Amino acid sequence: MGRQIKVVMAQLNFLVGDIDSNTALIIESAKTAIREHSADLLAFPELALTGYPPEDLLFRPSLSIRIEKALNRIRHENLPIYLVVGYPEKVNDKLYNSLTIIHAGELLANYRKQHLPNYQVFDEQRYFEKGDDACLLEICGQKVAFTICEDMWETEPILQARSAGAQLMVNINASPYHMNKLSQRQALLRERSIEGGFPIIYVNMIGGQDELVFDGGSMAITANGDCHCLAPSYAEALVPVLVEAGGGDNMPCLIPVQEIAPALSLEAQVYQGLVLGVRDYVNKNKFRGVVLGLSGGIDSALTLAIAVDALGSDRVHAVMMPFEYTSQLSLDVAQEQALQLEVEYQLISIAGIYASFIKALEVEFANTEVDVSEQNLQARCRGVLLMAISNKKGLLVLTTGNKSEIAVGYSTLYGDMAGGFDVLKDVSKTLVYRLAQYRNTEHSGGQENVIPQQVIDRPPSAELAADQVDQDSLPPYDELDRILELYIENDLSADSIIEQGFDPEVVKRVLRLVDLNEYKRRQSPIGVRLTQRGFGRDRRYPITNAWPIGE
Repeated sequence: MGRQIKVVMAQLNFLVGDIDSNTALIIESAKTAIREHSADLLAFPELALTGYPPEDLLFRPSLSIRIEKALNRIRHENLPIYLVVGYPEKVNDKLYNSLTIIHAGELLANYRKQHLPNYQVFDEQRYFEKGDDACLLEICGQKVAFTICEDMWETEPILQARSAGAQLMVNINASPYHMNKLSQRQALLRERSIEGGFPIIYVNMIGGQDELVFDGGSMAITANGDCHCLAPSYAEALVPVLVEAGGGDNMPCLIPVQEIAPALSLEAQVYQGLVLGVRDYVNKNKFRGVVLGLSGGIDSALTLAIAVDALGSDRVHAVMMPFEYTSQLSLDVAQEQALQLEVEYQLISIAGIYASFIKALEVEFANTEVDVSEQNLQARCRGVLLMAISNKKGLLVLTTGNKSEIAVGYSTLYGDMAGGFDVLKDVSKTLVYRLAQYRNTEHSGGQENVIPQQVIDRPPSAELAADQVDQDSLPPYDELDRILELYIENDLSADSIIEQGFDPEVVKRVLRLVDLNEYKRRQSPIGVRLTQRGFGRDRRYPITNAWPIGE
């Protein structure tokens, strides 16, 4: 019988393209795992050397040179630990999504990912060839199999490993977050571990990469499908897992109950994902901080709170840009929140700027009625100011539009859509309210209502016209959001949605607005992906098309 195996799950945040720094992080983590945990094996996430997803960086001609240099650098450390390192492997003219196992300076084994996802945000078949073979290595007297991410979603790699006599499997991942993803992973791993008859150690990365957020949640599942170790979500950590040899030759390894992180509510998952997404986008792209328009409405109030939680008050600049339709309530609550969160705050009226534009357009606008053109002009005045502050101070402009508004085009191109990152891009309006309440209560950290209650209670309004409220132009948000979910995330037709009890005219109008405003969304900033069908990488519809709404 072999001795215990001390496995460490390296739930770390890698920077795409920074192979040198990623290599240094791997080496330092290995030394820490040896020193602090007496680790036998340390497993890193998928494509740890390049970060994930590297996209067309994989086509760079120097890729294989840089990867070889990185692997040699790790080998030359001659570390007395089994290192499981994900990397892109170039063989002749073929590229594989691979992992290698390094021990004491030697490359002991290699595995090539067999199942390449090509759906939702994934397009690995653009880059990689499929592998074919299982990979087993005897470590501390136990036969350990290795697989990569999507291989866990299919049965063949599990059956391969079982046929080869595996007693334990290590699966490395770059699995991005969407709502309730952790519970889906746990259910899948339970199924696969029972199917294979051996425990599975699942290692996932964390961090924000453009619109994707990786939430961690690395875990160890027993051969019976029970989770006996779970790492915290949204936290970098080297998480030790004690693995015991089975009761006899070729018997599956055992994993005693160890640290299990507490479950997070949906609001906590989403909020922490947004904070991480903002922090990493700003820091990895080396912005000094952020600037946003603070209107007195709930979307900008929630965005401000997220920005402060992500970056600290000293890196956040809020600007109130009132006009004649801006209420005193908006002025008051915006200032109240800015003062409470201790951010830099500026009030800049757009009245003079707007008047100058109207004067310049007086010939073009002659003999026309006041309409949405004048409303959009107000939003564009604000967009110009924020972009000017961005350029002068090196700050990223955070836009504040939510998914409900972006879906139906209730936003102004080159106005409130002008900016670099939309924090709430995949957050429905109804979820915005839930997140605001969550921030004020469960995530308060002792701060009292950082989002003023009046902001939450007031009817939402763009304040671009007298007595304007959103519901003048849109269905109630609880109804709108349900229709949008069915259409955007579930791909249901108008007829199928109507069959669920919605007014036919409302459904057809909403769906038409979604289709018409694809051109706006193509020009909008990216934002954190939270659902299984966010705008951007997930949902790719043609701008120019004549598809009829109906069945």
